Amino acid sequence: MSTGVIILIVIAVVVVIGAIALALRTRGGARGGRGLKRRFGPEYERAVARHDGDTKAAEHELAQLVERHGGLKERALEPADAERFEARWAAAQEHFVDAPHEAVAEAERLLAEVAGARGYPDGDRYEERVEALAVHHAPHVQGYRHLHHVARNGSGTSRTSGVSGTAGTEEMREALLEARALFEELVGGSRSRRTSERTHAGRS
Repeated sequence: MSTGVIILIVIAVVVVIGAIALALRTRGGARGGRGLKRRFGPEYERAVARHDGDTKAAEHELAQLVERHGGLKERALEPADAERFEARWAAAQEHFVDAPHEAVAEAERLLAEVAGARGYPDGDRYEERVEALAVHHAPHVQGYRHLHHVARNGSGTSRTSGVSGTAGTEEMREALLEARALFEELVGGSRSRRTSERTHAGRS
């Protein structure tokens, strides 16, 4: 076999290997994109919108969030702590009728405390906390953002009218209801985990 033929065979093999590698990367990227979309749900769509429809940029951002916060292990709440948090949330809701802004501010503080107790970034690390919650509680984290915005700024774009301006009682009520889903998941999820651990321990 001549040297020229050998060179052509080597080139052909390299091209085939390159094509296979490219196909595998493309297929893997597609799987990664689908996986991120399943994991983040509405957060995926928001990320794409933030990047003006650029799905690659959005997926890169979300993949980085998973890399930073995916290994976070949620701590279970003690029963007494869970009951105390639930009582405070109920009190905030009752207080809403007389003092809506104060009730919303209390609910926002309470969510941060519950998240901290479950092992999420606490204190003033709001952005980092939201990122971690988005990785583990994506369906409900937007409610926390809305609550935080109304509690801290008292203004924004109304979800119903789309008009920018000072938040009224209805928007504050809406933010409180939205955020409750995350609160219940953090407190209720902790209770479910404790029950599962006790059941497993009883069987072992």
